[in-house]
Amino acid sequence: MAIIESIKTGFYRLPLKEVLVDAMHGAHHAFEVITVEIADSDGASGVGYTFTGGRNGGAVFDVASREIKDIAVGEDADCIEWLWNRIWWITHYGGRGGPTVLALSAFDTALWDLKAKKAGLPLWKLLGGFDPVVPCYAGGIDLHLSASELIAQSERNVDRGFHALKMKVGRDRLSEDVDKLAAMRGHFGDAFPLMVDANMKWSVAEAIGAARAFAPFNPLWLEEPIIPDDLEGHARVASEGGVPIATGENMRTIWEFRHAITVGRIAFPEPDVTNCGGVTPFMKIAHLAESFNLPITSLGAHDITVQLLAAVPNRSYLEAHGFGLEDYVEQPLVIEDGNAIAPERPGHGVKFDWKALEARRADT
Repeated sequence: MAIIESIKTGFYRLPLKEVLVDAMHGAHHAFEVITVEIADSDGASGVGYTFTGGRNGGAVFDVASREIKDIAVGEDADCIEWLWNRIWWITHYGGRGGPTVLALSAFDTALWDLKAKKAGLPLWKLLGGFDPVVPCYAGGIDLHLSASELIAQSERNVDRGFHALKMKVGRDRLSEDVDKLAAMRGHFGDAFPLMVDANMKWSVAEAIGAARAFAPFNPLWLEEPIIPDDLEGHARVASEGGVPIATGENMRTIWEFRHAITVGRIAFPEPDVTNCGGVTPFMKIAHLAESFNLPITSLGAHDITVQLLAAVPNRSYLEAHGFGLEDYVEQPLVIEDGNAIAPERPGHGVKFDWKALEARRADT
């Protein structure tokens, strides 16, 4: 039995190289990263992390530093399901979602990193192992860009090895979104995979109108057209809009995903390992989607998520997110010929440059 001897947490604010804008959240000047490091009685360690778009990271850090540490230290590190359920239910009344589940996500990911390292396996193989070569798209946060600027940014991503792209929509004038999508389709051709992301901007009626306007340009999916809580609305957008719907980055539980699939009729469930509770529920959501013959996609934390999509047969695309950690990890995500490559290193493969992170501490 390997006992959790210590949990170390960190809170960092990382400035973005350029301001990133989307339709609902506005401008992002920085993002926050909260790390959880677990050391066990065998002398082994694992690390996990979660992130925010720049606000509320202090609450996540507080839950990880106080509540989770108090519950988990002294417990068996191998009993991941037991620990997940214990933390979930002990914190449920004051938690269930929000900062609590983000903190739990980082903790659970650290446990899986620890387990895979001790097994001497990359996480994707420990979780079952399907294929380390995972289709990948570049997810820009580019709502504010003109059509020419968007195409220039997209060409830079193609030069980096991406063969699929996602663009932001949700400008005040739908015609501007349509013009930009038309320009992208005209530039890259009919066969190039393009996705569009509205970040919950619209009402149901607006989303249906937007989907119908986008449909002639054949987007692979329309992401988050409306708020995640309106599942009947998602079903209407899917059936009346004529474009497949992706959503899930703002859903926090496997139960929400079950309803999104059965009630909302979404085509691409999209969990985020940093906010759905970690690796444990992410994999359950992936298998849930498989049982409905649906492909799984992802949001954020691409360095870890590549491992999870490499473990399942129903993966679609990994998102390489605009909130990347390239400057703060020793070995960034590898992109080759339109695919992300899950590394063979034991664990999830993310090794932080702690010196670089320490310069960005937010908890001092």
